Parts: sequence; C-alpha cells; structure tokens
Amino acid sequence: MKYIDLRSDTVTQPTKEMRKAMYEAEVGDDVYGDDPTVNRLEELAAKLVGKESALFVPSGTMGNQIAIMVHTKLGDEIILGANSHIVQHEVGAAARLSGVSYSVVNNPDDKIYVEDVQRRIRSQDIHYPETGLLCIENALGNGTVVSLQEMESLYKVAYENHIPVHLDGARLFNAATYLKVRANQIAQYTDSVTFCISKGLCSPVGSLLCGSNEFIKKARKMRKLLGGGMRQAGILAASGIISLGKMIDRLEEDHENAKYLAKKLNEIEGLSVDMDKVQINMVFCKVSKKDFNSYEFTQRLLQKRIKVNDDGNIIRFVTNNDITKEDIDYLIESIKEYI
Repeated sequence: MKYIDLRSDTVTQPTKEMRKAMYEAEVGDDVYGDDPTVNRLEELAAKLVGKESALFVPSGTMGNQIAIMVHTKLGDEIILGANSHIVQHEVGAAARLSGVSYSVVNNPDDKIYVEDVQRRIRSQDIHYPETGLLCIENALGNGTVVSLQEMESLYKVAYENHIPVHLDGARLFNAATYLKVRANQIAQYTDSVTFCISKGLCSPVGSLLCGSNEFIKKARKMRKLLGGGMRQAGILAASGIISLGKMIDRLEEDHENAKYLAKKLNEIEGLSVDMDKVQINMVFCKVSKKDFNSYEFTQRLLQKRIKVNDDGNIIRFVTNNDITKEDIDYLIESIKEYI
C-alpha cells in the first residue's frame, strides 16, 4: 500500500536506476582506499563543490562532527546557530567528541550575521576559550536560504580572524537551486562542507564531507575513529553517483510543488503559510483553528495513507521525488475533510 510521506525528504525511495546500479556496483575495500565506486563518488563530489577532496560518510551528523574534530582542539569554542542541526539534532556530540563549547547565535530568522560573529570572537583574555570554528547552514532548517553575499561576508570576517568555516549543507543543492547558482559558488566561502545524498537526492544512505587534501586526510582518520570506516561501500556509493549526476536538476520540481502546496493550504480557513519563506522544498503551516489537536490530525491523515509529523500548531510538510501534484491535491482534500 502506497503512503504519501511528507515527513521529510529523508524518506525518499531510491530510484529503479539506483537499485540497478547498486546491484551491479564494482566494489573493493574502502578502508584500504580501493573501492573504485566510492573513489568515483568522492571525486565527483569534490569537483561539484570546488574542493580538493571528499570523504563518503554514513550520515550528515558524522560529517559535521568529523569536521569539528578536525578543525578544532580540545577546549575551543565554536560559533553556530541556536536552531542549527549541530545544536538541536546531533545529541550534543561536539561537546563529547571534540571537547568544545558553543557560542550560540539566536536570531528570529535563524541566520548568522557578521556582527554576530564579531561579537563572539574571543580575545586573548586568559579567562576565555579560543574561538575555533564558525559553523553555518545553507539551506537553513527553517527552509530559507542564505545569500551568496551573506556567505561571503561571513567567510571574510572569519578569515580575517583566522577562524575556519564549516558549512552544514545538508540541502546544499536545494539552496543552490533557489539561488540559481552552482553549489561551488556557495561552497567557495567555506573551508569544509557536508552535504547529504540521502535527502532530496534519493540515495538510501550517505553524505559527503569535502575540503582540502590535508583536511580530508585527517577526516579519514576521524571517520575510522568513529567506526565509520566502511568496506564494500561502493554498493551505496553507486546510488550517490546517480544522485549527483541526475537528481540535482529535478530539485526545482520539489520547490515548485512546495509552493503549490503552500498556496493550497492558504486557501483553507484556519491555516496559513508565509509564502516568502517557502524557498526550497519545505512548507511550514501555522494552524490557528481553535481546539486543534495535532495528534488527532496526524492520525486522521494516516488513515488516509498520508504521513506527516506531529509538530503541534506548526506543521512541516516536505516535498520530494516521491510526491506528485496529484498527491498534494489528495492531501488538501483530506485536510479539508478533517477541518
């Protein structure tokens, strides 16, 4: 039985072409560096973001944490957003794995601005930790995108203060699609970048961490330390090659479907979406209906074979490769019935 799954773009199913490629993948032992399919994926990833090297990792969380481990030393402080994935969804790993503390920026739009960084850079006062890293996101978890000008200004102030910049670019290609630029134009303002192939790009598993040759050499050792040294990983990398070769250009369809969904939701009394914030494939719908029960709502939709998260009065819908306009129309009719 087919479900319409709008909980996230992590739920995407690999395409038939991916499944075939995984079945036929040429493999080796990646810890020894001789899995040809992994090597091809890493070369392609590095080229797309304009970095010297790349490392295939099981998840975006691992990629981010490895980056922090490589860039920082014990006792450093890192600057990052209060609602960033690293703060909210990575189990406080940076404190445990890297021994760093957070200097958190908490702006209403979840962005980090130059003045935020300037205020948080530590002086050489004996009482202070050293500022070891600036972590930024693009696209942001709220579905909005950071402009190239903003990326450049953040990188400049960090560079002037000898602070490396890591980009959590889980949805980097969504951000590039919205800005109508190539991914390397965003990544040029970073020292390292992580992006996922298991979200909108439809691979079943994996992310890529990219940076300089020296950075990735250290990162590879940190991946092994974390237990992420995969063996015949070419079976997974084969789908990643298709993700980067064929799935990026179709992200525009997800973005258009998100706008279509947002407009339809705005037509329902008691529901509202800020259209200016529908920039990628995420729609955040505010429910102002009196006595709205989010659990009851999600269960009613589930009975209609529609999956959404129970997010209280602000419901997130995420369009993806497996969602069509017909699916959205069915969702809207189901919501109308419930309302």
